[in-house]
Amino acid sequence: MSKLILAVIEQRDGKIKKSSLETVSKAAELGQKLGYETIAAVPAASVEESEKIAQYGIGRIVKLSNSAFSNYSPSGYAKAIVEFAKENGVEVLLFSNTAMGKDLAPRVAPLLGAGIASDCISLEVQAGELVAIRPVFAGKALQKVKVNSAVKVFTLRPNVFPLVENSTSANVENVSIDSPDLSTSVSEIKRSAGKLDVAEADIIVSGGRGLKESGNFHLVEELASALGAAVGASRAVVDAGWRPHGEQVGQTGKTVTPSLYVACGISGAIQHLAGMASSKYIVAINKDKDAPIFTIADYGIVGDVFEILPVLKDEIKKVTSN
Repeated sequence: MSKLILAVIEQRDGKIKKSSLETVSKAAELGQKLGYETIAAVPAASVEESEKIAQYGIGRIVKLSNSAFSNYSPSGYAKAIVEFAKENGVEVLLFSNTAMGKDLAPRVAPLLGAGIASDCISLEVQAGELVAIRPVFAGKALQKVKVNSAVKVFTLRPNVFPLVENSTSANVENVSIDSPDLSTSVSEIKRSAGKLDVAEADIIVSGGRGLKESGNFHLVEELASALGAAVGASRAVVDAGWRPHGEQVGQTGKTVTPSLYVACGISGAIQHLAGMASSKYIVAINKDKDAPIFTIADYGIVGDVFEILPVLKDEIKKVTSN
């Protein structure tokens, strides 16, 4: 029996999440380097985009199906994945480090007797072994990790691993989960209509206390709209009730790795920096030239957000409308 890498796929309403495609792409790369077979497993009631998985290098796609799997079931998904992994001798499991992945992977790992490395920003083959790198101490240090157990579990930080097209033909297998463990399940998901999730957005515009009051957040929203970006917020404004917790970026909110992060009126407390410091490019706008946010910013604007944001929005609209 060939050795196996299993990429666990997250879907919502039958649509594959981009972060899961990043996991697929990385699994395919590692499979080639290690000589392992790669499989993608999708716990779901239905999946409409199997061809997207094959586009990034994994042709064998297994749908772990049950009508109760339309919404996430921690116990049901975990049992289905564990049983499939045991029956097929899976040695490496990859999850995306999303809200679901952060909940599901630690449930699966002990049931397989597996060690786990979470929130990895690098996963490479060194001397025939998988070696991960993950941030620790609120991003102040990087830890190199080698998992020594026979079965290994890794969660990959979204927006870090590139999507590399490596198209192959899709072979979809349906595995019916007849007796799922539904002792825990998500009964309802409420979404903010039309809003991008900061955890998956490629561009984020965040606001902080420098906006002075919740009514001024329209400046951030308008700039975000011009850029096609998600709206983020610091913990201070979320705690003040200005913005919902789902927009909070930082150690006690969401860790984000967009291509562009625009911080508006955010001083840069260490808890906030821990959640966005790995962004590819950081633009900081603050009237305090000594604000900590400027120590990690690629571009800094010292000035009043109330003057700068309207001008910046208008200039971006001019560029994008041409």
